[in-house]
Amino acid sequence: MDAIETLARALDDAVPPGHWHQSIFSYCERGTDAQFWAEPINAVTNGAFYVAALAALFLWLRGAGGQHRIVDLVLIVLVFVIGTGSFLFHTLANRWSAISDTAPIGLFMLLYFGYVLNRFFRLNWFLSLLGMALFAGIIWQTLTLRCGNGPCWSASVGYLPALVALLGLGLALAWKRHPAWRPIFFGGVVFALSLTLRSVDRSLCASTYLQGYGRVGTHFMWHVLNATLLYLLLRAAVLYGGTKDVDERKSTV
Repeated sequence: MDAIETLARALDDAVPPGHWHQSIFSYCERGTDAQFWAEPINAVTNGAFYVAALAALFLWLRGAGGQHRIVDLVLIVLVFVIGTGSFLFHTLANRWSAISDTAPIGLFMLLYFGYVLNRFFRLNWFLSLLGMALFAGIIWQTLTLRCGNGPCWSASVGYLPALVALLGLGLALAWKRHPAWRPIFFGGVVFALSLTLRSVDRSLCASTYLQGYGRVGTHFMWHVLNATLLYLLLRAAVLYGGTKDVDERKSTV
């Protein structure tokens, strides 16, 4: 643990001084405690992302989809980055680490959306990139929504386009009888639960008090459930993202 903290603080020291180091107290478990390990449960549960990425990497290495596609490997590596960025935010809790938390998630959302359009719906690259641009625009617009003096739904509203996309694309793929519909659609169901738990972290804070520990919150389940979602999406990519016609293949997901 000391080595991990030393490495994280070395990264923190490498960031130029100024507003990038302004503290952010966003979650129930931390409260207003600025210490490195003030969110031990939120921090440690980011290991779930590593588990998801390693499981997907195992599938990729053994050629479960018949090919070793670099684009699939990029998505897998990005999940490792998501886990690392989230860990940094839940330990350092400042502005730059908040970006290291959210930026990889946003990048994965856009890349996977384009991946689905291109690989599963067989759209050409121009239409896939156009779809990604429209999706990015929708996400940006939702991030500007305000409820009173702050962001809506505990700042979770920015993830609603991803939820709608997962469920909608999953249903569309089911209509096409594409085997990837199951992991994508049911991943959307998992994400709906995950997003709900992220949103109620503050409002349920007092009711999650544990004797001898303190308030836990519900945000840690956002990590566990999102890791599950990401594994389902990576599995779909590895198994069904090939150029071969997959309509005749039986779903193994």
